[in-house]
Amino acid sequence: MSVDTKPAPATKPKHSGGDKTLMRKTGDWARRAPLLPALIFMIVVTQLPFVVTLITSFMDWNAYYPDERGFAGIDNFRRVLTDANTRSAIWVTILLTAGVVLISLVLGLGIALLLDRKFRGRGAVRTMMITPFLVVPVAAALLWKHALYNPSYGLFNGVLKWIFGENAPQPDWISNQPLWSIIFALVWQWTPFMMLILLAGLQSRPLDVIEAAGIDGANQWEIFRYMTLPHLRQYLELSALLGSIYVVQNFDAVFTITSGGLGTSNLPYTIYQTFYTAHDYGRASAAGVIVVIGTIAIATFALRSVSTLFREESGR
Repeated sequence: MSVDTKPAPATKPKHSGGDKTLMRKTGDWARRAPLLPALIFMIVVTQLPFVVTLITSFMDWNAYYPDERGFAGIDNFRRVLTDANTRSAIWVTILLTAGVVLISLVLGLGIALLLDRKFRGRGAVRTMMITPFLVVPVAAALLWKHALYNPSYGLFNGVLKWIFGENAPQPDWISNQPLWSIIFALVWQWTPFMMLILLAGLQSRPLDVIEAAGIDGANQWEIFRYMTLPHLRQYLELSALLGSIYVVQNFDAVFTITSGGLGTSNLPYTIYQTFYTAHDYGRASAAGVIVVIGTIAIATFALRSVSTLFREESGR
């Protein structure tokens, strides 16, 4: 009688559901582990100082009266919102932000429409148009204050003298129009930012539809009004929201051009004065928390616009 010596077929090891879950979690952590140092650094640099500011905002803490330090509740927030200087600073912040964003949007849209056309040297012109946004904010403010606005040797008064002769008026631009002086300096710096976003929106237009509309008899104004402008709506919203987030926190131009005088003290500059001049750390922290809350509200709308824009682009 013969004996069957054929080896038994090998069976695959069976993995339980728990093993698969463990392997999946291990793989997830292996992918996330390189991001942990950056995450920890961001928390230490950004979140911990904000937590300290939030705690300080509920304290009665003035360096001139060190023995009176204690818990103040919401008194600092009440003082911030009822103080006449703070209310004026909030109003100046709103005017400054709205003026810079709206003017920059209009100019950025016009420049983007021009740069969307094909012409020789378009790349060089685009690069030159971006350069104001790359200038350090303090350097840009100093440039406008001394090289352009100065009543003795500034460019603006020099142009007036060149056009109208020696008897031309030589206005002191900063003293006569202090808030507009800051607005125009910021517009010069933020128009390229608006232009970049709107130019990206123009280049994402469906050109075949626009060409078909031109063939059907639509003129340039009708194409812009009924096709280009609706397409750019979300790009305009995104530009306005992102610009508002940055301009509402602007400190450099106010500090450099007017030092907060002549009714140009915005909320960031008021916080600076409260902290470094009055040494009222609790009230300055409360004002800072209010600015952060307002910025977060604007940023929420910006993120919604970005997510909606990405969904529409991916759906095409």
